[in-house]
Amino acid sequence: MKFNKHLLGLTVAVGAWAAVTGMAAASQDVEWNMPTPYPDKTFHTVNIATFAKDVEAATGGKLKIKIHSAGSLFKHKEIKNAVRGGQAPIGEFFLGLLANDNPAYGIDTQPFLATNYDDAGKLWAAQKPIVTKLLDKQGLMPLFSVPWPPQGLYTKKEIGSVDDLKGLKFRTYNPTLEKFVKLAGAAPTQVQVPDIPTAFSTGRVEAMITSPSTGANSKAWDFLTHYTDIQAWVPKNIVVVNKKAFAKLGKSQQDALLAAAAKAETRGWKMSREETAAKVKILKDNGVKIMKPSPALMAGLKKIGAKMMDDWKKAAGADGEQILSAYGN
Repeated sequence: MKFNKHLLGLTVAVGAWAAVTGMAAASQDVEWNMPTPYPDKTFHTVNIATFAKDVEAATGGKLKIKIHSAGSLFKHKEIKNAVRGGQAPIGEFFLGLLANDNPAYGIDTQPFLATNYDDAGKLWAAQKPIVTKLLDKQGLMPLFSVPWPPQGLYTKKEIGSVDDLKGLKFRTYNPTLEKFVKLAGAAPTQVQVPDIPTAFSTGRVEAMITSPSTGANSKAWDFLTHYTDIQAWVPKNIVVVNKKAFAKLGKSQQDALLAAAAKAETRGWKMSREETAAKVKILKDNGVKIMKPSPALMAGLKKIGAKMMDDWKKAAGADGEQILSAYGN
């Protein structure tokens, strides 16, 4: 009986010690390094800076997020695995970069499936449960996702049909766009955002499909002449957190992080909408010719898109069916 009392006392003592040390750990100040791929002036990075300030304010400085922009801590392609491996607890990357891991990640880059913000929002709602499941298997959790403006075609000449793209050295940024470029008869070259001006000026690339944001921020008027508003797709960036790092936070810190993430997603979608008109105007004001695509060009591009969608459905399997069913396609 004495032994049982002693054991009970020991159990209570251990429990009390665990509770105290757990509270102490939760109350400790934490600083997270956050790699992001885009420069400080890019609206995605601006939004993330506000997100970090919101987190710090809500936690009374107990959780701080230090942003390392423009691929300064990890290159774009390395960010997801850096967060997965614990080298960074949180990070941002272009979701479509993971399309080779699973086609479900890249459905928002499928040409002409969702080409406006309303449809892009519906597609994200359909895609998010699958993305969350896939990331969970890698020890990651999505915090929020924000779209780029609809993607347009940048060239050094007027493009009247798909035939005009043949043979052009074409900048790509993910597997889906690379396939699209090949089907158009152009030559794909992987170039990350910070390297765009150099790639054009040295002749590595002659054309690209990207957002008005990237075009204006890269000062596209210095190296090309035409922007054709094809509104090909509305791709997204995603911010993810390492699940183990998240679990180490105190409950109040976790709640603050999730609340700030929800605000960042809402704010980011609004910023993206505003960004579209503002950056197209900047392109125009600096001499880039803003072109409406010809019927022949759109017909040719949508034909490529239909071919890619058929291939995507076969590759995506049950996950793809679930997404398209939820999206209503």
